[in-house]
Amino acid sequence: MTTTNLNINASPDTLLSAQDPLIDMTFITTFTGMTDKWFYKLIGDGLFPKPIKLGRSSRWRRSEVETWMRARIADSRGA
Repeated sequence: MTTTNLNINASPDTLLSAQDPLIDMTFITTFTGMTDKWFYKLIGDGLFPKPIKLGRSSRWRRSEVETWMRARIADSRGA
C-alpha cells in the first residue's frame, strides 16, 4: 500500500479556486468556435498553454486560456 503526501499548506497561488476553474476542451472550442484539432496543433507548436493532465482527461486553467485569447485579440488588432 502506498500513501500520498499532500501538502495542505501549499501556497494560495498553487491551489484551485472557484475564481479560476479548470475547463475542458469542449468549453474552449465552444467559447472560441475553433476545433480541438486546431488547439492541439497549437499546443504541439508551443503556442497554446499545455493541459493539466488528470488521468486521461485534459484541463486548462480558465485564466490561462483567457490570457491567451486576450493576446490573440491584441495581436490581430496590432496592439
